Amino acid sequence: MIYVICRGLLRLIYAILFPLKIVGKENVPEEGGVLLCANHISLFDPMTIGIKLNRQVRYMAKAELFAIPGLGWLITKVGAFPVKRGGVSKESIKTALNTLRGGHIMGIFPEGTRNSDAGSAKKGAASFALRSGAAVVPAAIVGSYKPFRRMTVIYGAPIDLSSFEGAGTESLEAVTDLIMERIHEMRRTGKPTLN
Repeated sequence: MIYVICRGLLRLIYAILFPLKIVGKENVPEEGGVLLCANHISLFDPMTIGIKLNRQVRYMAKAELFAIPGLGWLITKVGAFPVKRGGVSKESIKTALNTLRGGHIMGIFPEGTRNSDAGSAKKGAASFALRSGAAVVPAAIVGSYKPFRRMTVIYGAPIDLSSFEGAGTESLEAVTDLIMERIHEMRRTGKPTLN
């Protein structure tokens, strides 16, 4: 309930400050586990990729945020769970995999930190994708969060990772590259990628 209320308020705020154009929303499955992988340019990104979807999007968030009175309670209620800086704990990995296997959407930024250019990505998203069996949907955030300027979110078709099933850890880099390639293609073209 709190998530629905917060999402409604954010949709109103965004309609005024950062009008959102959504492209390819139909590419996000209506059910089942989904790993939503996006580029990361601002602190606003988690809200931006999730508020126009009908399903709740859950996220990993810096553990320090949960210690802030009020904020920690709120972000827990809207589906965030803590991850420690400098490495992902076994507990965070377990929570992420359970989230995906439980049929929820989890948003993740493979680059791991805000990056306005095409940067290097970490292998966490690929690992979650291969271990959970969740659909992997690339998302591209286009714009600069300047007040009253349009932002665009493009959702690509789920990426077919069947050729990587059962492969060892060496496949993580290839999957990571594939995910980032799709994201950067959408940023460049402004169109959803096909599978």
